[in-house]
Amino acid sequence: MRKRVAVIGGGIAGLAAAARLRDLMPGDTEIIVYEQGGALGGKLRTGELAGLTVERGAESFLMSGPDGDESAALAMVKRLGLAESLVHPAPVPAALAFGGRLASVPAGTLVGVPGDLSKLGDVAHLDAERDHDEGRPLLAAGADVAVGELVRQRYGAEVVDRLLDPLLGGVYAGRADRLSLEVTIPQLAASARVEHTLREAVRAAQRQRAPRVPGRPVFGALDGGMGRLVGAAAAASGARISLGLPVRELARTPHGWRLLLGPVPAPQTDDVDAVVLAVPSKPMSRLLSEVAPDAAEPVGALDYASVALIGLALPPGTPLPDLSGFLVPPSEGTLVKAATFFTRKWAHLGGSGAPVIVRASLGRAGEQERLQLDDAVLIETARRELGELIGGELPPPAASWVQRWGGGLPQYAPGHLERVTAARAALPPGLALAGAALDGVGIPACIASGERAAEVVSKSLEVSQ
Repeated sequence: MRKRVAVIGGGIAGLAAAARLRDLMPGDTEIIVYEQGGALGGKLRTGELAGLTVERGAESFLMSGPDGDESAALAMVKRLGLAESLVHPAPVPAALAFGGRLASVPAGTLVGVPGDLSKLGDVAHLDAERDHDEGRPLLAAGADVAVGELVRQRYGAEVVDRLLDPLLGGVYAGRADRLSLEVTIPQLAASARVEHTLREAVRAAQRQRAPRVPGRPVFGALDGGMGRLVGAAAAASGARISLGLPVRELARTPHGWRLLLGPVPAPQTDDVDAVVLAVPSKPMSRLLSEVAPDAAEPVGALDYASVALIGLALPPGTPLPDLSGFLVPPSEGTLVKAATFFTRKWAHLGGSGAPVIVRASLGRAGEQERLQLDDAVLIETARRELGELIGGELPPPAASWVQRWGGGLPQYAPGHLERVTAARAALPPGLALAGAALDGVGIPACIASGERAAEVVSKSLEVSQ
């Protein structure tokens, strides 16, 4: 009998699950992707500014995975026939903006945690005596702490404030004192369970990192935008795509699952054999509440940060520092937390006479109220703060846009991985979970999460036959 599988959530994790299901399941399997919004892709959204392609969400992906092999994103790009469209950022450094100046990011850190203290320069000062050997590993077996707590204890506040917070904030829009070490820097968590000082733990983690593959850049993107990956994944899945139809409830049936769809006044139902849930934590928890309550509680504990992206098209020739962009420590008090000099970083977009594109990221965890301004005020705030941070006023933009991501970035508190493990252990057969709410931000993490969920569902259907 032909099987039917529902994927709830049309972000890249859900689309990766659907594409992988197409590979694993019999050819006549019906796959349905339900996305309550009006478009697929989630946080992958390609936009246009002054005639140039400028991402309104994630702009690139890591080319290598933690083991040194191809990342899940690169593997998918190749599998979907998009490898010839790969582009890579120009070899231009980034900086930290603080105290009215731009300072080079110190070399040799592990996501902002230094192992070679001599390379910090005047970016941050620390008391090396704090990081003394107490005769035991920094972390007990299986323990997790906030990454900022560990670094603050061993290196002091300035390293956290000037290095760790801006670097982690650029990825998670969160504060180091609230983010899990095991999620954000897993290599350091592992070595901290062996080493007795933070400096040695960082060095051990750096030694154990998989070597870079010669000739493989660190980051990649697609000429024409990341939206091409979304479209290609949807096409490869062969799924029926349902947009604008929310899934409100999930229930067990004798032979599978029943989805309650659509608005309350006009409900619809759909019966399927298996389900992949690839939505943010709150809707995921709500859909699990009746069918897997022991999974719903740990999933629903996750908080999110809101951010806004501002795209500015400045006149051709607008002078900018010779950088790809910069990060801003929260201690500076600005709404801008990061900026990318887009047409410099992505050289294939620029050229003589082309506008200068700057993309700014605004807002951190706990700052939602600071983003409650209209678009014109946010754009002017970004322009003014960017000028102050680089030491020269920027001209008014010829074109601009604002992309708001309300509740867009997960904030992984210590113990997150343990909660996710407990949630998955409490799931009934035929139901799998995927996405950034569980397995990490970043395109490769979301793709890998979706593909694993597809494999779980496929195996459960094989067993049930």
